[in-house]
Amino acid sequence: MILREPVKFDELLGVCKFKYYDEMVKAVVDIERELIAVNGHMHADLEEMLLDDESRQQDLWGINLHPDGEEIEFDSLINIRPGQNNRSRGIENPEVAQKVVEVTKKWIIHSHIPN
Repeated sequence: MILREPVKFDELLGVCKFKYYDEMVKAVVDIERELIAVNGHMHADLEEMLLDDESRQQDLWGINLHPDGEEIEFDSLINIRPGQNNRSRGIENPEVAQKVVEVTKKWIIHSHIPN
């Protein structure tokens, strides 16, 4: 689902505690449109959802959120983009990573995500 209003992480985990993962929420962030999609089996599913909603692939970055984590986990196959100088499952550009954090904090209220 694409979030249309901010949600507390605990509530999100309750909705997403679900069919795929016990203690993790996969998400894909559109850093240009400042949107986030959650509750998918794979990041690619969420990426497709945002692409169908007119996002551009180069603006989409996959993350994982954990209830007891102290930060956003940048780990997704969709992040591997040699054409954008991102050769790992992480997010190598600090400015992009910061934007992902900002957009995530806009939509998901999580006491463990640092400022």
